[in-house]
Amino acid sequence: MRDTNMDRIRYQVMWDRLLSVVEEQAQTLMRTAFSTSSREAGDISAGVFDLKGQMLAQAVTGTPGHINSMARAVVHFLDVFPADIMKDGDIYITNDPWKGTGHLHDFTVVTPTFRNGVMVALFACTSHVVDIGGVGMSPDGRQIYHEGLSVPIMPLAVAGEMNEWLLNLVRANVREPVQVEGDIYALAACNDTGARRLFAMMDEYDLENLDALGAHIIEQSQTAITAAINALPQGSWKHSMRIDGFEQPIDLVANLTISNGIIHVDYDGSSGTSDFGINCPMCYTEAYTAFGVKCVVAPEIPNNAGTLDAITVSAPDHTIVNAPHPCAVVARSTIGHMLPDVIFGCLHQALPDRVPAEGTSNLWNVKLGAGHGITKRTEHDATAFMLMSFHSGGAGARPKLDGLSATPYPSGVRNVPVEISEAITPIVVWRKELRIDSGGIGSQRGGLGQTMEITSREDAPFGIFASFERVLFPARGRDGAGAGATGQLRLGSGENLRNKGFQTIPARERLIIEMPGGGGFGDPKARDPEAVATDVRLGLVSAEAAARDYGVVVGENGQVNSPATAKNRG
Repeated sequence: MRDTNMDRIRYQVMWDRLLSVVEEQAQTLMRTAFSTSSREAGDISAGVFDLKGQMLAQAVTGTPGHINSMARAVVHFLDVFPADIMKDGDIYITNDPWKGTGHLHDFTVVTPTFRNGVMVALFACTSHVVDIGGVGMSPDGRQIYHEGLSVPIMPLAVAGEMNEWLLNLVRANVREPVQVEGDIYALAACNDTGARRLFAMMDEYDLENLDALGAHIIEQSQTAITAAINALPQGSWKHSMRIDGFEQPIDLVANLTISNGIIHVDYDGSSGTSDFGINCPMCYTEAYTAFGVKCVVAPEIPNNAGTLDAITVSAPDHTIVNAPHPCAVVARSTIGHMLPDVIFGCLHQALPDRVPAEGTSNLWNVKLGAGHGITKRTEHDATAFMLMSFHSGGAGARPKLDGLSATPYPSGVRNVPVEISEAITPIVVWRKELRIDSGGIGSQRGGLGQTMEITSREDAPFGIFASFERVLFPARGRDGAGAGATGQLRLGSGENLRNKGFQTIPARERLIIEMPGGGGFGDPKARDPEAVATDVRLGLVSAEAAARDYGVVVGENGQVNSPATAKNRG
């Protein structure tokens, strides 16, 4: 094709069509998945790649940790199975944390796509499975070997025939074999859908390959993000954040440099590796670092190899953000999800009106289980189960808007309806409500956390695999605002539980989970009194807190009873 204006328009139309192809690919995975993490929460990723392993397009559905780490994963598959030896009907799989998406619970599947006997693309997808054996979704493990079945890059199918030996091995090593095997088939089906939709697109536009379109996508994306970066203040900024950790608090330190169309983030100064499973492989660190940068710098530019190459990351070996094999990594999101907050701390110094306050960030997922060897034996028959249900605290306030309540930023997963969890396990959720006064005070209020109260329908114990943050160190406010409330994990009888590690909930006890709130933004005395009164009427802020923190007295009728200007409240 000649590089005319009409050609560029045609490329753009095909690029948009390619984005719809991968979105349908992702929707197939969600519609066919067995586990709630994929089907209900969307803890997945899907994308199409060129023959060099460069991501050309990703589905909007999915999480940054899966998408951005999967974007770097396909080249590892090509190292083991070069493109020239791949055959039509072959499918490849791995859950290698350092070559995939950061822990053993994520399977990445890559499918070469052949049209008229010639390979034209690679489709890839990732999904979190409910169980992979080992100690379960708890950071109690000390090495990767404790955490479950490890599948190196290998064939899932050869010439269209599924690798039954591999599937037998998976079934023999997991507590939920039907769900896990079903999810593996869903991953394969997902890529098949992508291939069929791609063929329809190529037929419509009379394309023999994706070479020219792929080059256009990457070139245009590189040009756009380079311009966006060059429009920013140039220089270096440093920020640090302390979080709870497992055996001791952890310091996350970022040094961010903007220069010559590149943003580089160096994590020198961050804490060393943990003895437990909260370590973060570099691929996952890169994923959430890039996401944090793009949220502020280039949110409108599609995510692909062209944009991701403009964000580079480094970290010293054996740090919590660059943990080597065989470190335990099952709860690597404990670290990875906090990294955008650290990035925002750097960018706020350069762009003070564009980044939010700190949020809960860490997912407060309800990971529960019961069964022989998991919970104590009882005289009664009890249902064995493993459950992962996605829930979250509050997000940080934004420069001009309140923080979102009970919203899983930066992961982007959806909360799982409690009815789903109750339908497939013996648990009962007695209460799920926003946690009053948990949002950090400010001219813009932080998002609220939520409270959940859970027990079992059976006269039997169950266990929680905890990996929670913001229990010791809250989400900090910005520019004079207050911190969000810290979280808490406890029993209905009053006993406090640890924020990390497996713990048993005795029979007939209630588990109470109080999730943290996000930090506020700006001077609380500058908050509009009517906004404070609205918060009180909605039950988001108590009347006592309104008077104490904002200087606004709200009457029983929900109206402001005190002088209503910032000046005479100051």
